Amino acid sequence: MTYIPISPNERDAMLKTVGVKSLDALFDAVPQKHRFPELDLPPALTEMEAASLLSEMANTNENVREHLISFLGAGAYNHYIPSVVDHILRRGEFYTAYTPYQPEISQGTLQAIFEYQSLMTNLTGMEVSNASHYDGATATAEAVSLAFAQFRGKRKKVVMSPAVHPQYREVVRTYTQGMGLEEVGDDVSIDPEVEPDAMMSLVDENTMLVVVQYPDFFGRIYDYTKLVEDAHAKGSLVCIVANPTAMVMLKTPAEMGADVVVGEAQPFGIPLWYGGPYLGFFTTKKSYVHKMAGRLIGETVDNRGQRSYVLTLTAREQHIKRERATSNICSNQGLLALAAAVYMSTLGKTGLQQVANLCYQKAHYAATELSKIDGFGLCFSDPFFHEFVLCCPKSGSEVNEYLLDHGILGGYDLGKDYPSLENHILMAFTEMNSKQEIDTLVEVLKEME
Repeated sequence: MTYIPISPNERDAMLKTVGVKSLDALFDAVPQKHRFPELDLPPALTEMEAASLLSEMANTNENVREHLISFLGAGAYNHYIPSVVDHILRRGEFYTAYTPYQPEISQGTLQAIFEYQSLMTNLTGMEVSNASHYDGATATAEAVSLAFAQFRGKRKKVVMSPAVHPQYREVVRTYTQGMGLEEVGDDVSIDPEVEPDAMMSLVDENTMLVVVQYPDFFGRIYDYTKLVEDAHAKGSLVCIVANPTAMVMLKTPAEMGADVVVGEAQPFGIPLWYGGPYLGFFTTKKSYVHKMAGRLIGETVDNRGQRSYVLTLTAREQHIKRERATSNICSNQGLLALAAAVYMSTLGKTGLQQVANLCYQKAHYAATELSKIDGFGLCFSDPFFHEFVLCCPKSGSEVNEYLLDHGILGGYDLGKDYPSLENHILMAFTEMNSKQEIDTLVEVLKEME
């Protein structure tokens, strides 16, 4: 970033405007002893020296591209990203674009978001998508806000599976502070391995929303059709938190009857990036569009009969309603939504299916080979997509430390969030994991004492 200083005349004009005669007088309100504190800073560097130092610091970080074999997932996955994705993102008209309030000069941005929405509804099977959220966790929290608005506060119970991502559940609880909601189902005392149908005992006439994950946080695949039917019979809505890559291969949440489908779109063209920024998708039925948070791009025709794109149904948000809005989340991850749209468009239906199939096949090969090691094995017999829980002879932290010593980034230590699963690791496999890498993982774990 270039710093362009103001001229003396501009400085004097500014001082005159605020009513002081000099720059020193501007700081009279600051006590003398606090004006020039001693700062323990290193000597100043030239631009060349600073660039060299920062590069050296950055190179000390190990990453999955150059240094580590990674089997870590738990919501953020190492997928291959075609070069065209980054090329499109860095075009000036997209990279520097801001809120497209003026449609006459924002047609490119608006169309890109419209295409993203169309692709997400096609993927999930739902009828409408918004222009994205900050991440999967906030999208899940916004599903709770939608349900609260739909029932106008008359129902205040949320039943959430303990197999929903722990961080998502924490964000939901943070979001809903002060709303007077009762959140049940994911208490520490409840067995995290419980089957989803068992949750129905918690659903009653006060339940506004049931939240489940697909595949769930432990990688298990369930058909939620019966659960959705039972929840609807009691008047509750159902939100499914879904993995977008898995939806290419599996039955869609819409086919199960879900009312809201949300999730993290990071697998679609977005790097791991040390945890973010990421991209939350939010899709729902058309009947709930007026309760949906965030932006919505619509297609219309201008006065010349040409196809055009506009922000639509935005009056319900903070632009006008403010404290009466369903939600005050109005911004979207426009650049990252574009990345997802470019990724899906580049791979196409066949390419996405190939990615999903590679993830599935490699995970199942790994599961077979790891199960042959003494002391290790699959913890669940349920079907899985590209993640599964590996039971270990030692704690997850010990196993991961051992793997890291051998240049392998292990799985997610489930003991951090589920005390009863201390010796359990959630392992993830994508198209980026070669057979040789998986065999290396197996050989290293065989030698673990």
